Amino acid sequence: MELKLFLSMLGFLWVAAITPGPNNMLLTASGANFGFLRSLWLLIGIMLGMQIMLLLVAFGIGGLILLYPSLHLFLKIAGSLYLLWLAWKIATAKYEKLETGEAPAAPMPFWQGGLLQLINPKAWLMALGAVASFSLAGEAYRGSVIAISFALALVNLVSGLIWLGFGSLIGRILHSRRAWTLFNVSMGLLTAACVLLIWR
Repeated sequence: MELKLFLSMLGFLWVAAITPGPNNMLLTASGANFGFLRSLWLLIGIMLGMQIMLLLVAFGIGGLILLYPSLHLFLKIAGSLYLLWLAWKIATAKYEKLETGEAPAAPMPFWQGGLLQLINPKAWLMALGAVASFSLAGEAYRGSVIAISFALALVNLVSGLIWLGFGSLIGRILHSRRAWTLFNVSMGLLTAACVLLIWR
């Protein structure tokens, strides 16, 4: 893959990864509630889910979504329900003080971050767009998919660390139970609002 094409693809993926969305809302909320280090598993799950989804798209399954609109509708419904469930979990999270010696309740496991990618229609469309726009034909196809996979992992890692850091900073600022509750409810509502983006 030529450098010019790779940089163009990197820009496309970066914009998709850094802008607010379900992944970034979850990472921010997790960073605020459980701290930076304890939330890294969630980031790893999101990254693994995105990689699996990209490979599924690149090697055929993505074509089924284009062939069968009912499958796309199913993904929209399942993704919406899952996001609403995650939004509820975030909004009702218990108040925890990060500065105490006691560890808060367990953060969201990494498999939930991965599962979100597999039923997130916007993530499928992002993968479809990347493969359709930036993969190369013929013998160069596999190499171009590897380049897309590398770029996707890179932008997910950097943007994920930024949103986790943002959430951790917020967690240190929120000292009162009221401020904590307002933050979690706000993050829950923002996560739920991402459902509107799915149906746009």
